[in-house]
Amino acid sequence: MTLKSYNKVTLLLIIILMLTPLKSEEKIDIWKNKKNEKNSNVIINPNTSNININNKNLAIDPNQSIQIENKSLKSSEEARIFGVYDPADYNFNLNMWSSTKADDVRASIKRLKKIKLSKTSNEILDGILFSFSYPPEGMDEKEFIDLKINWLIENNRSDLIENFLKQNEEFDGKSRAVQFLVDGNIAQANIKEGCKKIEFIDSTIKDSYLEKFKIYCLVFNNKKPQAQLLLDLLREQNQSDKFFDDKINYLLGISEKTSEKINEKNLLNFYLSSVTIKKFNYEPTIKTKKEIWKYLNAANLIKIKDINDKEKIKNLELAANQGQIDEKIIFNIYKQIEFNLNTLINAKNVYQTLDKIDARSLIFQKYLLSEDTKTKVEYLFILDELFKEDNLQSVFSSFLSDSLKKIGLDNIPKNYQEIASSRILSKSDIGKIKYNDKILHQSKIIKFYLENEEEKKVQKDIDRIFKKISKNRKYFFSAKDLALVDALTKDGFKIPNSFNRDELIAKYNVPKNLVGLIKKKQNAFLALKIVEIIGEDEPYQLDPETIYFITNLLNETDLIQIRNKVLISALPLRV
Repeated sequence: MTLKSYNKVTLLLIIILMLTPLKSEEKIDIWKNKKNEKNSNVIINPNTSNININNKNLAIDPNQSIQIENKSLKSSEEARIFGVYDPADYNFNLNMWSSTKADDVRASIKRLKKIKLSKTSNEILDGILFSFSYPPEGMDEKEFIDLKINWLIENNRSDLIENFLKQNEEFDGKSRAVQFLVDGNIAQANIKEGCKKIEFIDSTIKDSYLEKFKIYCLVFNNKKPQAQLLLDLLREQNQSDKFFDDKINYLLGISEKTSEKINEKNLLNFYLSSVTIKKFNYEPTIKTKKEIWKYLNAANLIKIKDINDKEKIKNLELAANQGQIDEKIIFNIYKQIEFNLNTLINAKNVYQTLDKIDARSLIFQKYLLSEDTKTKVEYLFILDELFKEDNLQSVFSSFLSDSLKKIGLDNIPKNYQEIASSRILSKSDIGKIKYNDKILHQSKIIKFYLENEEEKKVQKDIDRIFKKISKNRKYFFSAKDLALVDALTKDGFKIPNSFNRDELIAKYNVPKNLVGLIKKKQNAFLALKIVEIIGEDEPYQLDPETIYFITNLLNETDLIQIRNKVLISALPLRV
C-alpha cells in the first residue's frame, strides 16, 4: 500500500472513531483533566500506556500499525470517575480495580476500619483509595463513592473531603460531605469559616439542612434581604419548619421574641438555640450527641453549678475520655472539690475510702501541692491507676506524659524510670538521620531517597561503600540491605558483581498469596493488602524480612512512590 493510500485509510479510521457512538466492556484508561476536557480525547490500548488521539493535534507514525479492538467506549454518563489524585502519580491507572472483586475490597476496608493506621499507612491508603478510578468488579458507582466518603467522614478527614469536593462537581453523597464540613466548623464555634463552605452548595444539592445554613450565613454576614428572599423560597418548597422560621425571624428583627426551648435535633438547631436564648443554660448528659459536646467545649458553654453533683461530673469525664471536651475542664473541676486539711495531709491513706471522683480529685490536689520530685511522681502514678480503674485513661494520658517530660526522665526515681519511659507519648518527629557507612542500609547511599542526591554521587557512594564493606569479612548482609539493593537495581544503579544477590534472596520468602495478586494484575489491591500489613506500625517498626518482601512486591509492580515511602521510614538510623 502506498503512503498516500495509507494516510487515507488512517484518516477514515480517525473519522469513524470520532463520529461513531462507541460502547465498551473495558473501561478507558485515560487521565481526564477536569470535566471540560471529557470529550476531547480518545484512548487506544487502555491496559498499557495512555495513548491519546486528540482531535486538535493529531500525529501518527505511518510505519506503525494501529490495532483497534472490537470494543466500544462507555458513554460519559456510565463512565464517571471520582477521586482526588491522578492515578499516574502512584503508577496506577483508571482500571486499577478492574481485576479485583468488590467483596475483596469491602472485606479489606472493613478490616482497616478496626485498625488505628500509622501516618505512613494513611498516606499510602490515601493514594490508593482516592486516585481517580473505576469501581471494582461487582461494585457500582454509588457504592464506590459511598465507600470513599464514609472513610473520610469516619476518619475526620475534612482536608481531603474539601479537596474531593473541589475536584468532583456532582456525585451521590455530596450533601453529606458538605454537611460534615459545615458541622465541623459549627462544632468548633467557627461560623465564619463554616460559611465559606457554602461555596460547595450549588443547584445540584437539594438539602434543606444546607439551605438553612446558607440562610443563616447571610444573616451572620449582615445580608438580611438575601436571607429573607431565600427563606421565602424555602417556605414555598415546604423545606423550612416552625423552629427555623422562629429563629431566623428573630435574628432578622421581624419578631421580638423567640422560643426558649433548646432544640437538639441537629447541630444547627442547637447552635441557633444557643445564640438566640439570652440565658442559655444546657446541661449535657451521656446521651448528648458528640458534635454538641464539641460545640459546648469550643464555645466555653460547659459549666457545672453544683460541684457535688457527681453524676454530672461523671458525664463530663466520659465526654473528655471520648475526646468530646477538653480534659482541662476535668482538672479544673478536681481543683474545686473541697477537702479539709487533715484529709489532704493523709491523702495517701484516705483516698481509697472515697468514691472514685473524690479520690481522683484528692490525689490530683496532693500532686499539685507536692514539692519534691519523688512525691510528685508517686502521686502521678497513683492517679494513673485511678483513671485506669474507671477506663478513663484518655483523660489522663496527655497530662501524665507532659508532666513526666517536664520533670525529665533523668530526674525520675530509678524504680519509676522504666514505666515513665513507656508512658511518655512519642513525638511525630522520629529523629534526625545519622548516616553510618559501616552498615549498607544506613549509609549515605540512602541520600538518594531522603535528599534527592544526584545519581552520579550516589553511584560513587555505592562503589565506595561496597568496597569498604567487602573488606569486613564478618559483615552480614541483612534483609534491609537486600531491600535497598533491590531498590537501587530497580532505579538503574549498578551493584558490584561481588554482591551475591541470588544467595541472599534464597533466605527470604515472599508470601505466595501476595505474589499471586501480581500475576492477576491486581496492583491496587496488593497495595491495599500492604497497608493492612503495615497497619498501625510505621515501616521502621516492622521486622527486616517484612520490610524486604513489601519492597520486593512494590518493585515487581512498579509502585515506586509507595515503595519509597516505605524505604524512607524503614532504612535510616535516626537519633
